Amino acid sequence: MSNRFLPGANKGGGFEQQPYGVKPLDPAPMERRLAELSETNKLVKEELIEAKVRLHRKLIDDLNLPMIERMSKEELRGQISEIVADYVRSERILLNARELESFTTEVLDELTGLGPIEPLLKDPTVSDILINTHEKVYVERFGQLEQVPVRFKDEAHVLRIVNKIVSAVGRRVDESQPMIDARLADGSRINVAVRPIAVDGPLVSIRKFAEQAYDIEGLVSVGSLTQRMADLLSACVRARLTILVSGGTGSGKTTLLNALSTSISHRERLITIEDAAELRLQQPHVGRLETRPPNIEGRGEIRQRELMKNALRMRPDRIIIGEVRGEEAFDMLQAMNTGHEGSMATIHANSPRDALARLTQMVGMAGLNMTEASVKTQIASAIAVILQLQRFSDGRRRIVSLTEITGMERDVIQMQEIFKFVRTGTSTDGQVRGDFRATGLRPGFMDELQVKGFGFPGDFFDPGMPL
Repeated sequence: MSNRFLPGANKGGGFEQQPYGVKPLDPAPMERRLAELSETNKLVKEELIEAKVRLHRKLIDDLNLPMIERMSKEELRGQISEIVADYVRSERILLNARELESFTTEVLDELTGLGPIEPLLKDPTVSDILINTHEKVYVERFGQLEQVPVRFKDEAHVLRIVNKIVSAVGRRVDESQPMIDARLADGSRINVAVRPIAVDGPLVSIRKFAEQAYDIEGLVSVGSLTQRMADLLSACVRARLTILVSGGTGSGKTTLLNALSTSISHRERLITIEDAAELRLQQPHVGRLETRPPNIEGRGEIRQRELMKNALRMRPDRIIIGEVRGEEAFDMLQAMNTGHEGSMATIHANSPRDALARLTQMVGMAGLNMTEASVKTQIASAIAVILQLQRFSDGRRRIVSLTEITGMERDVIQMQEIFKFVRTGTSTDGQVRGDFRATGLRPGFMDELQVKGFGFPGDFFDPGMPL
């Protein structure tokens, strides 16, 4: 059979023949056209950003800003819409009705909000906003990071938005103070690093404040733990066992602490201590304390240890520490051992054993003349339960270990794991599979729970069975 229709058969020059003599389309022109369209869209976006920033500056110069603050949102939008329409016509910017409406909204965000990130702050599905210089913006949705088509004009544009954010809480960021960590008015947290420490340009991280805090049932519904585990933890909180929540960054420690706190009696007085106030306790009798950074002259700093000492003079039933990270660990242990049972705290660590090691080191930072053995004795006496959290590759946060501290043996703190998460695989869509299982060990605190009226069935801790 002739092979003249096979690819590459015609070696003598000219076009290769395909079946029925049809010449294939050359993909190069189409690829070039798509590339040109992409470049055109990019230029149009850049022109719109520049136009928006120019118009914003013009509005700042021309408008009566004190009067703007007294106007309703509808009145302001009506006036800005007219100005934007006139500006678009005079600048001969080609926009359809929908694009003109979007452009008006963006200008309003520049004038009264936080510019390009304002829609992200309003988006309930976004939990974190990460600005990597003026060129790239990422968000976290449902535990997964993704880049979004949000851009700033230049570095100065980012800095203007950042200073607008931090000035609202009495702070500033510049070369003389290139790092800042602050809490916004709505409870969101912002961390900023600018030149010279941010080599390529401003780095901004915003952790949005959840409008509705999870309770323990909410965490069960999203698979962070099972109902049986939730029942046990709720009983531990009501029985005033001291709990330490351990986990990495973004593993959900504060969320779990909030959820656990819902089991605390409304008749108790609670004092919270945080670097940036994030806890949202539902009890009526809550006193909130927050650290203060030093001023420009390096004075006026108030650290967690000072707040901890002051909290002990405020007649708390329980003290809840957002995150223990330094020498305040000693005062926290002292409080837990002297009549403030049921207190709770979080710590950055990758396992329960690591959490105890870090806690031991933190107590050493207080500069006290204590042996390591005596520090460990204090820890073993103060803390009853360690909950280890982990954020998995599918974005979900789970309690991977519920561990009880049982005491000391020589110089080693003794622990036993009660529940754990056993990973069994990963689905084709990237979802982590696994089960929460009891180890079969009966916790030593069960006698205390039963005395206080929190009994559990005999098979509650049967080993190996999925909960």
